[in-house]
Amino acid sequence: MIDADAQLHAAAVIEPGAVIGAGCVVGPFCAVGPEVRLAEGVTLHSHVALTGQTEIGEGTEIFPFASIGAIPQDKKFAGEKTRLVIGKRNRIREGVTMNTGTEGGGGVTRVGDDGLFLANSHIAHDAQVGDRVVMVNCASLAGHCVVGDDVIIGGLSGVHQFVRIGRGAIIGAGTMVTHDVIPYGLVHAARGELAGLNLVGLKRSGVPKQEITALRAAYQALAQGEGSFHERAERLSSDQSKYVRDVVEFVLGASDRSFLTQG
Repeated sequence: MIDADAQLHAAAVIEPGAVIGAGCVVGPFCAVGPEVRLAEGVTLHSHVALTGQTEIGEGTEIFPFASIGAIPQDKKFAGEKTRLVIGKRNRIREGVTMNTGTEGGGGVTRVGDDGLFLANSHIAHDAQVGDRVVMVNCASLAGHCVVGDDVIIGGLSGVHQFVRIGRGAIIGAGTMVTHDVIPYGLVHAARGELAGLNLVGLKRSGVPKQEITALRAAYQALAQGEGSFHERAERLSSDQSKYVRDVVEFVLGASDRSFLTQG
């Protein structure tokens, strides 16, 4: 179904069954598969390839040569029906790739709202990406990663499969992340090391000074306290700071990986 208000270039290929919402713009040489659904106001610049069971939220803009909704890059994939769901107002730049899920990973790759995905970044099967996430050029998420809201992943960085990155964390450019990253953490070095808190991001977000002070104290307790990492987190569970509780809940949550700790 194509809304009468949509603008389709004569050189675009829209397969029967695709849903194109009101105000959508589909540029020249775009290919839209039969199970693709575009909400209102989606813009596809030229040469965008959309396929699979893919849903794109309203106001999202996709630039040339992006490949969105192709099958997973996973040898275990056997052709099962899986999905890719992308939220509202995302900007997906040139050459970005995002794949559908796998049966073993829950069947859905999900991207939140208001993200910015720069050229040649990649989101693999079954990843769960929050709101306002920024992935800089050539950053890559492997399968099953979970990325919280307001995370920034620097250019040429890679995130290992099943890794979780907590809300508000920042990953420096050229970093390989192989373990979970606590909320608001700052990670850099070729083999990622936790190097403190994302203080710049916290301040830009308007987090009150007393909350930042509480986070810094909690970070020191996690880094240098007695007992195991989980035991240190448990001792912080009664802290009154919302931001500290975010960290504690993340550390004590289910995970398939260990945590990055201070190098």
